[in-house]
Formats: sequence, structure tokens, C-alpha cells
Amino acid sequence: MKKKQLFFLLGFGLLFLGAWRSAPTATYTIQGQVLDEQGSAIIGATVLVAGTQTGTVTDVSGQFQLQSKDSCATLTVSYLGYETKVIKKACAGKPVKVVLAASQMQLQEVIVTQDMRKAHAKERLATGMAAPSYAPHGHYDYTPVHNTEDYDVINENRFYKADDTPLSTFSIDVDAASYSNVRRFLKNGQKPPKDAVRIEEMINYFDYEYPQPKGNEPFEVITELADCPWQPKHKLLHIGLQGKTIPMDNLPASNLVFLLDVSGSMNAPNKLPLLKSAFKLLVNQLRPQDKVSIVVYAGAAGLVLEPTDGNDKPKILEALDRLEAGGSTAGGAGIQLAYKTARAQFIKGGNNRIILATDGDFNVGASSDGEMVRLVEEERKSGVFLTVLGFGMGNYKDNKMQKLSQAGNGNHAYIDEMEEAKKVLVTEFGGTLFTIAKDVKIQIEFNPATVAGYRLIGYENRLLNKEDFNDDKKDAGELGSGHTVTALYEIIPAGVKSDFLGSVDPLKYQNGAKKTNTATTEIATVKLRYKLPDGDESKLTQRIVSAGGLAFDRSSENFRWSAAVAGFGMLLRDSEFKGTTTYQNCREWAKSALGKDKNDYRREFVRLLDTTEMLR
Repeated sequence: MKKKQLFFLLGFGLLFLGAWRSAPTATYTIQGQVLDEQGSAIIGATVLVAGTQTGTVTDVSGQFQLQSKDSCATLTVSYLGYETKVIKKACAGKPVKVVLAASQMQLQEVIVTQDMRKAHAKERLATGMAAPSYAPHGHYDYTPVHNTEDYDVINENRFYKADDTPLSTFSIDVDAASYSNVRRFLKNGQKPPKDAVRIEEMINYFDYEYPQPKGNEPFEVITELADCPWQPKHKLLHIGLQGKTIPMDNLPASNLVFLLDVSGSMNAPNKLPLLKSAFKLLVNQLRPQDKVSIVVYAGAAGLVLEPTDGNDKPKILEALDRLEAGGSTAGGAGIQLAYKTARAQFIKGGNNRIILATDGDFNVGASSDGEMVRLVEEERKSGVFLTVLGFGMGNYKDNKMQKLSQAGNGNHAYIDEMEEAKKVLVTEFGGTLFTIAKDVKIQIEFNPATVAGYRLIGYENRLLNKEDFNDDKKDAGELGSGHTVTALYEIIPAGVKSDFLGSVDPLKYQNGAKKTNTATTEIATVKLRYKLPDGDESKLTQRIVSAGGLAFDRSSENFRWSAAVAGFGMLLRDSEFKGTTTYQNCREWAKSALGKDKNDYRREFVRLLDTTEMLR
């Protein structure tokens, strides 16, 4: 009897133990915020449960949230340039506030006044050393480096006579790399090289309050005509495109391949460490339906993360954390492997995209501009888009970045600090990574009855032949979800004499007679062609611009803001077309057009104007 009771109790105990083991394990949510000593949010800080691989990174507000098997846990919080902090008792239901102190080594190199930065920059230039790079949260890297930065020559667009050349044709450009690169120079006490200043990219860095498109077209077209502030007798024609904003939940699934340069040239605080922090922000935006692969290249290329679901963030973050810089730069091999990986995971109707992050200093294998561009042009036939993110300074190859992004049906941004990473990869996530229209071309026909001459401001490397507008085989720019594109034409009205137009001798074999429309109610017709992301045949839309126009001070905020940025760009380039523009003018125009400015980008521009004046 006792044996039966013993067996019964033993069996009941085993049954209870099995049931206990099969019960789901409870998890607890621990959350908090990471700040610096000035109270500013630290974006992209790593938060780990001590002794485990469980962790996350802080979002754009410095907030974090992670799951723990225990109600209280010990956390380690770290970020580049700051002392790592251990929080011994972080408990669910009690948000923790973590304040990181700048490391003592960094403090010796930080908080330099504007005059000191300028003096350092001049001294370093005199000795052949690069100016200090602007790193996250105000830190500076003074690593000596021979300056081999490379920019393509920009020959500014000139004025054309409307009766001789009535058509102006160009590809749209949503890139904004030039503005953040120019900002980097100015913050470090240097004037940027003239060829680093692409005025259209400076204008398109900013958001504009354009109306959302109606109907089935992926974008809305806006035109406005007003007086030109730097040439009182001229007019400015402002053309805006507003891409349709697609809610995050409605965006197609993404097949992303991070193509990361881990060569020796990336071994600087404002290169690979900044790159890793930036991509952590992007990882936080991923959804379960998204997939990420990571390809790296140095002396050779390799796949360091197999395709991984977007909800497996710890695995993706761990792969990023393991990256270290070293070796030469086999960019061509990396691009080929990235496209191969993207094709293998291709999502029909989805967002298939490679995100290349590099300083552009390729030196092994296919490395010349021509070789790289032809490689990308061939690979883009697969339907995979290419986004190029530039990092660092001293050996930055801006020209190569531009060519690759254009050849790869993509866009180009320059990441100089974590706030820029937030803008590109979080605030403008949809516009950066989700294309809603491709091969977008603009052609303007000017009416000689009302226009003597015109000049397109910027877009020098986006000009097309007039025949290219109707040629669907001709590649052009892409427009992303919610993106805006802005272009400005300076117009010489009919009857206004100008030295900009020049003169030519009478033609010998033609009598010069032209058929013209004498109507004076129209100044131009704006035509656009575009394809849907998976389409091969373009669609046409057009708008008529009426003659007349407003006084400059009665024009819209969008108009005045774009004019202020264009004027600043012309001053930086010392353009022959700058007219009466001064920094004071640009400041007045900009301050009158700050608008909502919810991200403080426009106010930062005004501060940049002040900085630039001190460098003169």
C-alpha cells in the first residue's frame, strides 16, 4: 500500500513538473531614456541586459524598450565618445533615466569655439592635414590625413535665348548630399570647394509645404512666378513636385542589402562607428515582413548576415556591432555580391534595394568611375535600386557617389552626424527607401513672346538632350514616398536687355525666320514624364505657367525659402550670376520664410549663414 502511495505521489510530482516546464515563460518590459549631460537625447545608444545578447538601441528621442525574463535586470549602456554606464537595478514599470558622460579622452577635443575651429582649420590646411571632422554630439576627430577628396567640375548653367533654344530638359534630383557636406566644411571653419556646392541639392535638402497629390498620379506639380530678388528686372519661376506620402503600414515589404565598406580607410570615428550607429536607427524602423542581409567588403567581399527577418533586430544589431575596419577596398566585388544577394531574395512588387555605405575610396578590382558605373547600370536591370550613403572626410569621393547613385536608380546622401542619419533614415525613411515614380524628367517650353532668356539654377549634372524627354530608354531620377523636388529658373522677360544673352553673327544659310506664338498670357509650359516603379512605359503630364507674377515679398514661403538657399549657394560658388545677393539678403529672405520648421532644419540654415559670414 505504501509503495502504491509512493508511486502515485511520484507520478503526480512528475506530471506537475512537466506541466510547470511547459508553461510559457513570463517576460517583462524594461524601458527608459538615454541622455547626455546637457539633457539632449542620445540617438543610437546600445542598451544590453548584462551578460546576455538581449538588447536594443535608443530611438530618435533617446527612448528604449527591451524584454527581460526577470522583472529587474542589470543594464549596460554605451555610445561612441561616452563612458559606458551600468544600471544595476532597472525594473519593469519604472522607466529609468540614464545620463552618459563624455569620455575624458573626448573631452580634451570637444567644445571648441568657432574662432578656435577656424584657427585649427587654417593651421591644419597649412600643414597638409585635413580639418577636424564633425562627429556625433559635437565631438571632433583630429586624425592627420592627406586630403584626397574628389569632386566633379561644375560649369554653371548659362542663359539661353528663348527664340533660339525654347526647350530646357533635365532629370529630377532628390539628392541632398551637397548640403550636409557643405555644412560639414562650414562647421569646421572652412569654405567648401566650389565644386562641392550643387545648388539644386541644397534647395532640395529642405521640405516644402506643397499639397499632396490628388487622384492616381504619384505626385503633384506646383508652379509659381515672382520677381527675382537679386536681379530686379528678372523673374524667378519656381517649380515644385510633391510625392504622394504612403503610410508606413501600406509600404510594400522590403528586401534590403546593407553593403558596408569596412576597409582600412573607414577606420575613423566619423566613418565606421558613425555608420554602425546610423544603421542601428534604420534597423529600428524595420517591420516583420522586411528582410535584411549584410554584405561587407575590404580586400574581398563577404556575406556576414544571411537574409534575416526585420523583427529579429538583436541578430541584425549583433552583426553590425561585430564589424571592424581594415584592409584595402574591393568595391566592385562588394557591389556584385550585394546585387546577387538582392536578386536571390527578390520580392515581386516589393522594395528591393541595396544601401551602400562608404567613403567612396575604392582601390581594388573594378574601381574606376567608368567601370563602376557600367557595372551598376548592368545590375540595375534586375529591378534592384541603389541608395548611396557617404561618410567621412579627407578621402571622400563625392564624384563617384554621385555617379553610382544615378546609375543605380537611387539617391545619394552624406551622413556627417547622427542628426543627419536621423533625417535620412528615420524622418525621411519612406522617401529615402521607397520609390513611387522612376525616370522622372522635366521639359520646359518657354514662350519667346514673353521670355527673352532663361537659366536653370543648378542641375548641371542632370541636364538631358531635348530628344531624351520622349525616349523611354533614357534613365532619369527617382521620386520617393513623400519626397519634394524643387527647381528654379531665372527668366529675362521679353523687352529687357541683358548682357547675359550675348549676340551672334547673322546666319549665312538660314534667313532666321521662326514661327512664334504671339500670345502673351503664357510664359511657359511645364511637361513631365515618369514611370511607375515596375513600369517600362512613361506617362505624360503638363501644366501651363501664366505670365505676370507677384512681387517677391508677396510670394509664398516656399518661393522665398528656395530663393534664399539658391542665393547662398551662388555666394559660396562666387557665381557670376549672383547679382546683388549678400549674406544679409539671404538671412532676411530665409527668416521671412521659416514656416513650421518642425525639425529645425531651416533655423539651422540661418545659423549656418552666420557661421559663413565669420569665415570671410
